[in-house]
Amino acid sequence: MRIGEMVRRTGVSERLLRYYEEQGLLTPARLASGYRVYADSDVAAVRRIRTLLAAGLPTATIAQVLPCIRDDGTTLTPVCPELVAQLRRERGRITDAIKELQASQGILDTVIAAGPVGND
Repeated sequence: MRIGEMVRRTGVSERLLRYYEEQGLLTPARLASGYRVYADSDVAAVRRIRTLLAAGLPTATIAQVLPCIRDDGTTLTPVCPELVAQLRRERGRITDAIKELQASQGILDTVIAAGPVGND
């Protein structure tokens, strides 16, 4: 399928599909004219990419993770043993970021509480 059909089937913009290709997340075939041709399996790959992005993984990590993920349509399951350790490290990174954001939120709450009462 051409890129327009891929956009319709995935809801992902042409720009994002091109970005995924630049990042090594998708590898559509090319016609002699240079047009991209996506396989049906690329629709599922985009869904996996979107899920992993929503989980907070950077695209470089997703490129490493994709070949080691099995997708049954509802759950992504790691199939490479080393992947689980990598995902645990990513989860730790995200947990640390959450703690930093919560600390920032606490500081802002203190500053706001010290100010005059006004419109929010």
